[in-house]
Amino acid sequence: MAKTRITISLEQTQAERIRQHAERSGMDVSAYLVHAATRQMAESDAIEEQFAGVDALIVRAEREAVDLPEEPAAASVELTEQERREVEEALGLVHGRDQQGRRPGHAA
Repeated sequence: MAKTRITISLEQTQAERIRQHAERSGMDVSAYLVHAATRQMAESDAIEEQFAGVDALIVRAEREAVDLPEEPAAASVELTEQERREVEEALGLVHGRDQQGRRPGHAA
């Protein structure tokens, strides 16, 4: 199989660390880099495959969200104080909180 040359630029300290690791692995630098890149690509492919279903759900949800109104309709059911606290806690987990414990964009 024909080989292709790829040139990379890196800092001297990085180059030296790669040389040392390649030597300890019993490989030349080229083989070491090919091995490392191939391993990284296989890992990335496995992760993408593992999350493909979730990614598809997200894409579908984003498409469906385009049709949603910008402001949610007013709730016709009043929440109890406990329910309101639970909703605030859940929203805090999703959106995070600032240093004062408030959700971003939410008045105190």
